[in-house]
Amino acid sequence: MSKMSGPEVGSYAGGAVSVSAAFTLTEFGVAVGIITALLTFALNTWYTRQKNAREQRLADLDIREREVRLAQLEAAK
Repeated sequence: MSKMSGPEVGSYAGGAVSVSAAFTLTEFGVAVGIITALLTFALNTWYTRQKNAREQRLADLDIREREVRLAQLEAAK
């Protein structure tokens, strides 16, 4: 991959400035709101998956513990 030349950088910067200058404050606020909502959704989804995995591990451990206790009670009879 080659380095970008000065005119290329200037061209991209000019394009970015022209696009951002076309936004009004209201449009910018809407864009920031949409981005914030999408990031919140993604983080909430990730956290929920982590929480579900933790709860599943705890449930599996609880089931194993109950099976061991049941086996011990049956062996004691």
